Amino acid sequence: MPGPREIGSVVTAFCVYMVAIGLLEPPLTAQTSTNEVHITPRSAASTISTSRSSMRPGGAMIPLIRTETALVLVPVSVTDPSERFVTGLKQENFKIFENKKPQTIQNFSKEHVPVSIGIILDVSGSMKDKVERVREAVTQFCEAANPDDEFFMITFSDQARVAVDFTLSSEDIERDLLFVQPKGRTSLLDAIQLGLHKMQRSRYGRKALLIISDGGDNHSRHSEKQIKALSKESDVMVYSIGIFDRYVPTVEEMEGPALLSELAEPTGGRAYTMNNASEIAVVARRIGMELRTQYVLGYRPRNSTGDGRWHKIRVKLMLPRKFSFLRTHAKTGYYASAQY
Repeated sequence: MPGPREIGSVVTAFCVYMVAIGLLEPPLTAQTSTNEVHITPRSAASTISTSRSSMRPGGAMIPLIRTETALVLVPVSVTDPSERFVTGLKQENFKIFENKKPQTIQNFSKEHVPVSIGIILDVSGSMKDKVERVREAVTQFCEAANPDDEFFMITFSDQARVAVDFTLSSEDIERDLLFVQPKGRTSLLDAIQLGLHKMQRSRYGRKALLIISDGGDNHSRHSEKQIKALSKESDVMVYSIGIFDRYVPTVEEMEGPALLSELAEPTGGRAYTMNNASEIAVVARRIGMELRTQYVLGYRPRNSTGDGRWHKIRVKLMLPRKFSFLRTHAKTGYYASAQY
């Protein structure tokens, strides 16, 4: 039986071969992932309803986003052990299950389609020494985007505000960043709520939020429970880049990495955690590349009852056993629309 060194040599040689024939994207460096990427289901018409709601402090209602699921569209990322994106697969290489029951894939795409992207940027006082790195990261992210992508940007400190409305020019985002002056506290949850609400006016069916922050929330009106429910029920992938100091002075900052991870994972996004601001640009560019290399699977759920419940999703690769080291990154499920 071959030893670890021989096995490693075989895997390395195979990956080199895959890069040569175009099935693998080149590896990126300086990346730290806190959790797997998961699949986000998409609706055919991107219809949003507000049949469910939750309470915010003071008694006001917060609408929870409910996505119609006549056709579930599921972006899928496939990676090798070095976290390089695998391209060139075909429809027959995927199998999808809902509540453990196999589904028929009716739509398949490996072309990069435009995405509606919201950048949620922390401009609180603790970001003062990191703002230059953040500007570079946003530039790298935008350079990896599709020319037809649309963007908006929300900045937050004591309050969350729309700094740049929907635009097809990433230069509008970069221009506004030149005038950012970090100060104040951190209303992260309010900013995410505002971003999810704004996505209801997006032009594209694929939607993503990119959160860049260096700490937990300490000034929002909304609770973690409310925002986690909103993000889980939304049709928006949440990606986050958390820049955390090695020694944190507050409980909120200590809980920051877990908060960002718990927000991103159920939506199909990914949470990155780092303590070196110089890595932000590399990770931001990787997120941009991931949005461009995803496969999109579409299926109509069998025996759909419109029960308004959580439906589990699992995507499996159908490849020869020698490719078993490849991994799909998949969301755990979606809420079916309730019929009344």
